[in-house]
Amino acid sequence: MPLTWTTWDAELSYGPIYHAQADPARVNPMGAEPLWGVAVVKENGSRFLKTFPHSTLEWRAAEYGIDPDDKDTLLDVILHESYIPREDDPLALMDPTSARVIAVTQGMPTCWTPGVSDETRLEAHLTRIAAVKKYRIRIEPASVDDRQSALAFIGSRRVAPSDPLDPIRAAQLDPIRVEARRLAVSWARSTGSAREPNFDLKPPDTFMGMPTEPGSAPV
Repeated sequence: MPLTWTTWDAELSYGPIYHAQADPARVNPMGAEPLWGVAVVKENGSRFLKTFPHSTLEWRAAEYGIDPDDKDTLLDVILHESYIPREDDPLALMDPTSARVIAVTQGMPTCWTPGVSDETRLEAHLTRIAAVKKYRIRIEPASVDDRQSALAFIGSRRVAPSDPLDPIRAAQLDPIRVEARRLAVSWARSTGSAREPNFDLKPPDTFMGMPTEPGSAPV
């Protein structure tokens, strides 16, 4: 049986302001990027903040051909993909849950596999996500009653939404930015670089990249 962790809230903040690469002493005011934080509680009661840049939604839509309006699929992928074990990690096979995930997903194409349709890439990635949820971790919303009680306990007048991730779902993705990501991914595949563009490839003032999954937690 997988572990079940619960989401309680989602809040928008901004990433740090990065220094200009050419001159570390000069602060680049355009370095910050919208950053989502999702409050997650583990089965043992410990808590952590799952953080990811807003652009992660754009990247996943571009990498796998996911409809930018399909926030349910995008969020399901983003919340669980940190727990996909690496096939080339021998230590992963020592963990029974990771070994089960690898057993059913080994050899499947990734978003960087050339000559594969978006439909095939997406099907493979959703299979990996489903395996993670079946064998390792399921991240689900806490009940409305529990979240409302928590808000009352701290003296907040907020009304708990039906789903704590609704603020993220309400944020619209810019189709022009998604298309820009798609072109960047296509370029990476064609050149064999096979990695998401980041600050080493693109200056931060263009908002083209930010390290993904800074807020993952150990299982």
